[in-house]
Amino acid sequence: MKNRTLTSIPFGLAAVLSIATVGALAAQQPAARAYTREVPAALLSQTKISEDSARTVALARVLGSAVKALELEREHGLLIWSFDLTVAGKPGIEEVEVDALTGKVVSVEHENN
Repeated sequence: MKNRTLTSIPFGLAAVLSIATVGALAAQQPAARAYTREVPAALLSQTKISEDSARTVALARVLGSAVKALELEREHGLLIWSFDLTVAGKPGIEEVEVDALTGKVVSVEHENN
């Protein structure tokens, strides 16, 4: 019995360490995006504000929202991240445009379906 107990401790410890390692590696992986993206590489190379930073700004502007779609585009002479956001229980979408060079919100507009 003594030997069984001693050998099961290292195995148990190894199992715990393996699970912890897998969890840590999973945390380092970028989260899968559950929205549609239209981000041309030629425009992406010109941005100063990352997609993640712009998304954070957009979601803070419309509390309780989730990203449905994202587009990086030139509009009215500006390079913008354009987010279509949905809000549970509210029809239509909120479009939030974030300047891809400054990170400032350019516009917020409600669009009905």
